[in-house]
Amino acid sequence: MANTWKQEAEVFQRDGAVLLRGALDANWLRKLEEGLQQAYASPDGKSAGVGDPLRIDHFPSDKIPALREFIDTSPLAEIVGRILNSPIRFYMDQVFYKPEGQVVPTPWHQDTCYYNISGNDLIRAWVSPDPVPRDRSIEVIRGSHRWNVTYHPWVGRDPASDPKGAAKAEALYQNQEPVIGVDAHDTLSYEQAFADSTLPSLPDIEAHRDSFDVLGWDYQPGDVLLFHGHIVHSARGDVYSHSPRRALATMWAGEDVHYLHRRGQVIPDPRALYEFKPKNGDTLDQFPSVFPVAWAP
Repeated sequence: MANTWKQEAEVFQRDGAVLLRGALDANWLRKLEEGLQQAYASPDGKSAGVGDPLRIDHFPSDKIPALREFIDTSPLAEIVGRILNSPIRFYMDQVFYKPEGQVVPTPWHQDTCYYNISGNDLIRAWVSPDPVPRDRSIEVIRGSHRWNVTYHPWVGRDPASDPKGAAKAEALYQNQEPVIGVDAHDTLSYEQAFADSTLPSLPDIEAHRDSFDVLGWDYQPGDVLLFHGHIVHSARGDVYSHSPRRALATMWAGEDVHYLHRRGQVIPDPRALYEFKPKNGDTLDQFPSVFPVAWAP
């Protein structure tokens, strides 16, 4: 098994993503499905797009015991840790729910710009209890995790639309305070964020697909898709689906991940982190009560 982990880790480091086939058994898929259904049935202030073709729940395991159990006790932490060959810490989770019907594509984007963290050992684990064919599943630009650039997010207000609010957000950023406060855990809205105009725009990938090395998969229940926190990715759509596409995306951090205040922060920090008032460069191991080690070699 050591050789297999080594090979998969090499693929991940090279491409920025790897699909591990059949990594979760039927018992864990049942637990995952139970948690996703509970989350969908109970939207709260951290649920975005309720009633829209794409529903996103942020930090759902804070309120859904089945998801908390899945994250804490399934093989997911070990899988991530073996790929990174590093102690790893859980950072946050999201539920993505696209209902039956016309599937809305998710635009090309990069996750880095949304959160107050940075580092090379940042990894997403994406799992679903549903088959997800290539025409509606995750795609990545192979190797884009090594482009060494953070792109402008595709959500966030123009600072000119609210100069007073933008000035307040800028002052928080300059003082190394989170631009998105802890209250966002109760009433999260993407419109709270201001776009960071200092960041470059993402290339128009969809209009020039042949110019990029696009990597995608036919996903089957039990598979675990891992992709780098910095990689450029999207989810295909514009097709009709006779079943929902339900997914849990967890974010995990290795040893070099550190705190970084972002001017265009969109997603709040984990709730328990706010009281510690982290500064730029603080590593997650400085907050062991918030980010305990989930797995170590």
